[in-house]
Amino acid sequence: KFWASSSALDTDFTAKLVDVYPPNTDYPGGFDLNIGDGIMRARYRDSRTEEKLMTPSDVYEFEVRLYPTSNVFKKGHRIRVDLAGSNFPRFDVNPNTGEPLNENRRTMKAINTIYHDKSRPSHILLPVIPGGS
Repeated sequence: KFWASSSALDTDFTAKLVDVYPPNTDYPGGFDLNIGDGIMRARYRDSRTEEKLMTPSDVYEFEVRLYPTSNVFKKGHRIRVDLAGSNFPRFDVNPNTGEPLNENRRTMKAINTIYHDKSRPSHILLPVIPGGS
């Protein structure tokens, strides 16, 4: 869950859960294994069926859900969560114009800001199942 604003009427927020492998013989620079991902198109932040465009610079609450998954993060690995404005080609590009979907004829750059303070405590909730001995 996080709080964000945008310069656009509509934009995307995507999240990825990544298992970061340490450097090894096969991958001297390490390896990043995507475990799961999800997307929130801002116009659908309150409902999957009713569109509501954003007012540029206003702050809204968002939640990007990742599909349920399971992974054992081995010793020496790191857990990484990427939050971005796009995950193309996995998800289609949002033109950020607010125009009706599939009718857009132009694109624009969106400047997105994530807030993290006392009144807007953006955070990651990652359920963990304790490992056996």
